[in-house]
Amino acid sequence: MVKKLLVVDDEEEICDFLKSFFEDRQFTVETAHSGVQAIEKARKFGPHVILLDIQMPEMDGLKALKILKEENPKVKVIMVTAVETQEKIEESMRLGADNYITKPLSLEYLENDVQEKLKGLV
Repeated sequence: MVKKLLVVDDEEEICDFLKSFFEDRQFTVETAHSGVQAIEKARKFGPHVILLDIQMPEMDGLKALKILKEENPKVKVIMVTAVETQEKIEESMRLGADNYITKPLSLEYLENDVQEKLKGLV
């Protein structure tokens, strides 16, 4: 199975780094830099897992999450953000997020979480 991952963050360096990290692990990776781009890319690319930042221009990650899950309830979405408030965590989970990870990232934890989400799709 081709493992498809969409990385969404307004910081291009983070997108580029995670793209390279997961491509080295045999993932096909696309990136987006806003909630609007995330929705457009998800429609075309059909990712299995989405790493989604919360604070972004145009449309934040929570609004994007709502639309992404409405359009594809099976897609696994991991929120990745520097903002860790109980309110944001609860709202993310209520909207259908599959996990919530705070920056700075533990790459080992992130990779294990993405792999675990993929197992649930098979």
